[in-house]
Amino acid sequence: MTSISLQRLCLFVFLFSTIFSNSQEFQGKAFYMSKTSVDMSNFGRPNMTEEQRKRMEDRLKTMFQKTFVLTFNRTESVYKLEEKLEAPGQRGGRFTAIMGGAVDGVKYKNVKDKALLNELELFGKLFLVKEDLPKLEWKITGETKQIGGYTCNKATAIKTWKDFDLTALRRQPAREENEENNETVEEEEQPKIEVTAWYTMQIPVNQGPGDYWGLPGLILEVNTDDTTILCSKIILNPEDKATIKRPTKGKVVSKEEYVEIATQKFQEMRENFRRGGQRGGRG
Repeated sequence: MTSISLQRLCLFVFLFSTIFSNSQEFQGKAFYMSKTSVDMSNFGRPNMTEEQRKRMEDRLKTMFQKTFVLTFNRTESVYKLEEKLEAPGQRGGRFTAIMGGAVDGVKYKNVKDKALLNELELFGKLFLVKEDLPKLEWKITGETKQIGGYTCNKATAIKTWKDFDLTALRRQPAREENEENNETVEEEEQPKIEVTAWYTMQIPVNQGPGDYWGLPGLILEVNTDDTTILCSKIILNPEDKATIKRPTKGKVVSKEEYVEIATQKFQEMRENFRRGGQRGGRG
């Protein structure tokens, strides 16, 4: 082997090792603003004044506008609420007290193992919701747009699962009343929620916010019927790399088990507040 060939071989090995090393160490952070709209017509008392309804609506808007941080590498990611100081006077109120029992935790995704772990705190008790990573059948439309300097492609899918949300607080009492009256309780139909996602192949990782993944690039925006998740900032290969670890704390339950536990707890809280209000009114 000539000296020139040997030099070329050494250069090739060096370049291959550098590319592989960078690939293994690649990491990024994406910041997302999540906004969820809530149908206010089903909330509050029938005799609630417009001023009271407006205050509740403002609290709900604040409660459902959150900033999350997605820390990711090529196979794993951790999605969690960005820690912020609470503004003075932001807490308080019956509804805030009820919903304050649920605390957003860490959501871990592993696209290689198809694992999804969600660490959640409910009224002081820690749960680890464990399930297979849900898969969406994405259809790439060919449309493109710019998001923060990144060229994004559009994809759509139909989501057939629904996370625990405030509608559970309205459905449960109605179901219990029907059961007490021996009325037929119809099983709820499988939800079919249209999802629109925008992803960029400039960041070729199979990751995204929340439960979303499965596209050939980082998902920067997600839209459903009532929620918009939009990326506001991206940091690639930060100097201070974070450790992406599987959460291990909490009682291990399935999503179905957690939904049942959470629904029961919120129902108990609502009944306690209702009884307290009735006693206060009579006094």
